[in-house]
Amino acid sequence: MQVGKIIPDGRELTVRMCTEGDLIGELSLFSSSPKYMLNAKVTESGEAAVIYKEALEDQLSKDNKLALELMKWMSLQHRKTQTKFRDLILHGKKGALYSTLIRLSNSYGARSREGIVIDVALTNQELANFCGTSREVVNRLLSELRKTGAISINKGIITILDLDYLKMEIECEHCPVDICNIE
Repeated sequence: MQVGKIIPDGRELTVRMCTEGDLIGELSLFSSSPKYMLNAKVTESGEAAVIYKEALEDQLSKDNKLALELMKWMSLQHRKTQTKFRDLILHGKKGALYSTLIRLSNSYGARSREGIVIDVALTNQELANFCGTSREVVNRLLSELRKTGAISINKGIITILDLDYLKMEIECEHCPVDICNIE
């Protein structure tokens, strides 16, 4: 599942990919007039469970340990979002793509002889949605990365050949993997 924002003209910004056990809709907790500002899009078959807001709020008010765990998780999500926006704002579309590739390698990367194979199929449009840009911009940036030898693409699968290059270009702060991921 992908969580992000779709605006009326059809442009999309994907904030995160969710996996088993993830929570969505958390931003409306303890809000007197909840309105979830993001969209969720199912990308593959699976199951979802519903936890009613009132029931969760009631349980959190009674269970300090549960409340603390939720606060830790929400803090982590906030830190992830801040670092993504930092890369987009400080380094533009290029920084957003490089950051997304680094995050994908941390979340779905498998080491091979050639480099880090990103073991998730994403279209260039889906990559563009993570970067808040167009598919054409992503196509051009990916082409430039192939020319520099930083990545290779074979049948839609991206292999990162020079992770250090991507990190250097966005002045990577070497965040821990629990922050620098796409989930």
